[in-house]
Amino acid sequence: MRIRELTGDDVGEVDRLRRVAFGRSDPGPPRPGRRCLVAELGGRVAGVLTIGEYHQFWGGATVPMGGVGGVAVDPHARGRGVAGALLDAALRDMRERGRALSVLYAAVPALYRSRGWERAGVFEYLDLPPDRLPAAGRPASRPAVAGDLPALHACYVDLASTVNGMLDRSAPAVEVGDVLDLDVVSVVPGHDGEVRGYLTATRRPDGLRVLDLVGRDAATQLGLLREVRSRSGPLDRVSLRVVDPAVTGLLTDQAIEFTVAASAWLLRVVDLPAAVAARGWPAAGGLTAAVDLEVVDGHAPWHAGRRRLVVEDGRVRVEPGGSGEVRLHARALGPWFSGMQDSHALRRAGLLDGDGRLLDRLVGAPGVPRLADFF
Repeated sequence: MRIRELTGDDVGEVDRLRRVAFGRSDPGPPRPGRRCLVAELGGRVAGVLTIGEYHQFWGGATVPMGGVGGVAVDPHARGRGVAGALLDAALRDMRERGRALSVLYAAVPALYRSRGWERAGVFEYLDLPPDRLPAAGRPASRPAVAGDLPALHACYVDLASTVNGMLDRSAPAVEVGDVLDLDVVSVVPGHDGEVRGYLTATRRPDGLRVLDLVGRDAATQLGLLREVRSRSGPLDRVSLRVVDPAVTGLLTDQAIEFTVAASAWLLRVVDLPAAVAARGWPAAGGLTAAVDLEVVDGHAPWHAGRRRLVVEDGRVRVEPGGSGEVRLHARALGPWFSGMQDSHALRRAGLLDGDGRLLDRLVGAPGVPRLADFF
């Protein structure tokens, strides 16, 4: 089996594989910020995956992340290790290109778990009747224009940097200008070109789907929620993507029971020392400590073995050595890094042995990690 980068000659065959696998395709070469790997058997394309080059917020700092998607294998090649070989090659590729983490949405979780990815966050929509949205507040918004894009993006980044797991939506993998193609793009202007908040949404046959509702203060958020309510018209349901958990959790009138459409995403630590060095660690201030790890990772041998996690002068680093007192399997690294699971849960799942109190203290788990982008 040969794993290589996609070429122009492969586009038609890759399009066919994805139509068979997903009922849709993404014809043409990858967009900027995305790369494709293909698996070849007997001179024929047998599988494909795409890696998006993103940056993800953790502890207020961005960590380079490879978003894996579009994994498709020819039905005639299944059972021959094609998907596993593509994932192993993707891990090496991401490490070489400085992607310290990897995220994917798994249709077949067992495959990805066998390669070290594990559930570490959520992508959610809240589905509710329009009358559960506040009627108070004044939208004071206007349609967005191209000149608003830098300020709109800055408004998003100010929020995203406070929510673990969110993308910074930087170019080239994310083109901010694409937002203007949506059905609804409203901004709440501030002073000197600042955007106080914005709303993006699409009108679908089954109702209004709100993609982003972001405001710098409660008054702006309430005004945008009122705008959503007014745009709902005769619709009896509205879907709100959970971008800012304060908006959906604290400012809407949810009843005792409500509907959430949730997708789990899986995180994989590709390069532990690089990921730890890039991440923000707010709980590390004033702390001097160390814990000896033994990392069990047969698919990323570059960071496997005995390591010391050292906390000093507000910074955290991973270096070789130590006694291996705390044993961590590859699948434990993602949920620990994200704060989705603590050491007690990881121990009960058989993914950690030893005293993980320092690991728990460092992460602090400030809310559920979430993404507001699907790839």
